[in-house]
Amino acid sequence: MFEDESGKENFEDLLRSVAQELGRSVERALDRVDIDEVADSIGVDPAAASDWVEQAGNWLRSYAQNVGDEVARRVGGPKLTPPMEDPLRSASPHPMDPPTEEQGRALAALDSGRWAIEPGTDAVAASGDGPGPSDALGVVRELRVRDWISAEGEITVVGRSALSRWLQSAKRR
Repeated sequence: MFEDESGKENFEDLLRSVAQELGRSVERALDRVDIDEVADSIGVDPAAASDWVEQAGNWLRSYAQNVGDEVARRVGGPKLTPPMEDPLRSASPHPMDPPTEEQGRALAALDSGRWAIEPGTDAVAASGDGPGPSDALGVVRELRVRDWISAEGEITVVGRSALSRWLQSAKRR
């Protein structure tokens, strides 16, 4: 059939060829119709019927020429490429990142015992004076991702280092 340089059939050319052959078939069928006989049988002026058939034939020919390109464009359209593997898929926040204000306050409140994380959840229980976190689930998740708190909600060695960095930066401000 139609093959490209790699030896594969070119589907777009095949569709164009089918549309062209369809157009030629329609033309042959119209050529075989006795317009005068059809016009007489339905009571229409043969000259008017001839004009209608000619206009319909012209429309079909132009449509058949364009339909092959249109179908090839739609079917052959942009080739979907498989999504690339995300090179940063395994990237995560570094445990030595400086804590944000909210993270630093959360670490300080957990260290002092003013806040506690309920075992097996991301829920923060505030005890004593002071406000609770504005986004408890988000801050707990951020602390866990950075390994600043354990699964049980206890501050890790890396978390104590992060708290220390946050306190040092607060002194400089």
